[in-house]
Amino acid sequence: MTHILDIAVGTVTMRPYVFAFFAVYLVAAVLHLGWKKTCWFTVCGYLVAFASEFSSINNGFPYGWYYYVDVTRDRELWIAGVPFFDSLSYVFLTYCSYATALFVLAPVKRIKGDLVLLETSRLRRSFAVLLLGSLFQVFLDIVTDPVALQGSRWFLGRIYGYREVGTHFGIPMSNYLGWWLVSALLILVLQGIDRFGSGKERPAGVGAAPYRSLYGPFLYLCVIAFNLGVTFYIGENLMGITGLFIFTLPVVMTLVLFLQKLDRYHKDELASHLADYPWSPAASAPAGRGVDR
Repeated sequence: MTHILDIAVGTVTMRPYVFAFFAVYLVAAVLHLGWKKTCWFTVCGYLVAFASEFSSINNGFPYGWYYYVDVTRDRELWIAGVPFFDSLSYVFLTYCSYATALFVLAPVKRIKGDLVLLETSRLRRSFAVLLLGSLFQVFLDIVTDPVALQGSRWFLGRIYGYREVGTHFGIPMSNYLGWWLVSALLILVLQGIDRFGSGKERPAGVGAAPYRSLYGPFLYLCVIAFNLGVTFYIGENLMGITGLFIFTLPVVMTLVLFLQKLDRYHKDELASHLADYPWSPAASAPAGRGVDR
């Protein structure tokens, strides 16, 4: 029993940054989707991620052949040769990528002390969100995987490697293609879960916290900043500068699009939003200055 407790404690204390990100995800997702959908996605998303990793280390699909170095097996939780924290990371990476895609695509209504995305159930489950969200998640991996491969040089530790040295700072292209496939599947799972329990009653946990629509994109930026910070910290300047270049255009485009669409929504977009989510803060706010487009 003592050993099990040590493993449980070690799982958290060895990877505090992972669980900090996970905590932010829980807050953002529960306020957005509610407790039930968040719990379902956490479990289902973890299982999909675990299955993809288990398959790849044993069959080479979908990420290509790689392996885990189980030097921490006696200090943190491992399941069938896969570190628990690694598969868990997919859950919050998927949600923040999904939320960022919604932030890019949905109209925005400004009310006092808040910004409300005029999302609809149709937009949440759309192919546009699936495509954009999965690409956002792949872009995260383009920054996180190269620095994770250098884990022996920082507090992550050396936990994995590839059978053959890849072309992108040691990462093979098959890894990114696999991430795109799995990311799309995870968002598809999230969209499927979102279809259930939809109604006119506000789901338990959903709330109108100030600037709630920014929590997912904020988490996305925090993951980028953390990994780029570690990259520069270990002296991998070329890798870090490459990561900065990769994200400069998407971040600037997102900000420009946000400013362009702020309070420039059609009245039908507001009506559709309120028809799907009548509990939205936009319901009690003044009409604002929506425009015909």
